[in-house]
Amino acid sequence: MTLSTAPAPLPVEPPSGCPFDPPAELTALRAERPVSKVALPDGSWAWLVTRYADIRAVLGDTRFSSDTTVHGYPLSGMTGGPSTQNRGFIRRDPPEHTRLRRMVTREFMVKRVEALRPEIQRITDQLCDAMERAEGREQGGVDLVEALALPVPSLVISLLLGVPYEDHEIFQRLTGKLLSRTIADDEREAARTELRDYLDRLVTAKEADPGDDILGRLIVEQQRTGEITHDQTAAFASLLLVAGHETTANMIGLSALTLMRDTATAERLRQDPGLIRGAVEELLRFHSIIRNGPRRVATADVEIGGRLIRAGEGVVVAVASGNRDRSVFADADRLDVRRSNAQHHLAFGYGIHQCLGQALARVELQVVVGTLLRRFPTLRPAVPIEEVPFRTDMAIYGCHALPVTW
Repeated sequence: MTLSTAPAPLPVEPPSGCPFDPPAELTALRAERPVSKVALPDGSWAWLVTRYADIRAVLGDTRFSSDTTVHGYPLSGMTGGPSTQNRGFIRRDPPEHTRLRRMVTREFMVKRVEALRPEIQRITDQLCDAMERAEGREQGGVDLVEALALPVPSLVISLLLGVPYEDHEIFQRLTGKLLSRTIADDEREAARTELRDYLDRLVTAKEADPGDDILGRLIVEQQRTGEITHDQTAAFASLLLVAGHETTANMIGLSALTLMRDTATAERLRQDPGLIRGAVEELLRFHSIIRNGPRRVATADVEIGGRLIRAGEGVVVAVASGNRDRSVFADADRLDVRRSNAQHHLAFGYGIHQCLGQALARVELQVVVGTLLRRFPTLRPAVPIEEVPFRTDMAIYGCHALPVTW
């Protein structure tokens, strides 16, 4: 298609004034051109959708496909290209998406996740004990990302999947490369191949000794009965392993930094822990760490926000913009842990592809936020915020490191 004017690049950089805010361009687009064309790094273009109602319309409409092999899908480094090899179920459409997702839905149901709360609390307390013993917090601080934000979800998802935690450095290193927006394509592909080989070996080992964990149950109940293949089990492992630690880890870091800077809110939560569940929903709305998606491709002509999106045209929905839509969330750029409708945020997506692990993420965030507030009442950044290395180079926003002291 020939465009009359070249579209601007997809906005991904946070404004210089506040690293917690989504890209400043999104605010203007939401008000003036809520469905507009943006240029993608590979030279193609897609529709960028920035209003809350329009985002829900796209994500809730099955005429917008999640299948990366459909012509016109707006690919990115995270999506792994159009190959059909080892696609997880989130890159598929019904009925195959429905069939595969149902195989693991029970593992992440609210009741089952709530039963894990004591174990998540134990893990968090042990890591906080180690933080208290850490040397050097007066000489530059303890890195909260390394000490707590990354280990909690990594330990939990390793436990649930049956992945040896001693391998955490492998999958964290490879995940970092897969989510980078700045590394070369060949380096990212090498990381994808290394992760695939690692998971292939892991699944092979578990086929011989399944164990009482998610991957073990998939092998016994689905793979051995012919419902899925070895490669599909590995695809499940890849999706759950990457998604199960990366997003929550970054939300923990940003949430901690937000509350360290907003001492009045932190004290309010400390005095009334019953507010923490709602505070977690508001933190999820406020931060929206997915800055360049989700993505879809239209399989039919569909009108969204007064614009006709034709079959074969790609769509990027700006969740971070939708969660700051003032028509839905009053005073949307302000963190308000008493906000009555915070739970209607889009941080976990919407529709049939809504995040499978959202109940687990909520419990992990509730436990960690509550524990930090209780055990480290004087927790504060050990460096000026200008020196915090934010993940502006990554597809999932957060902090690369967060030095703290108390």
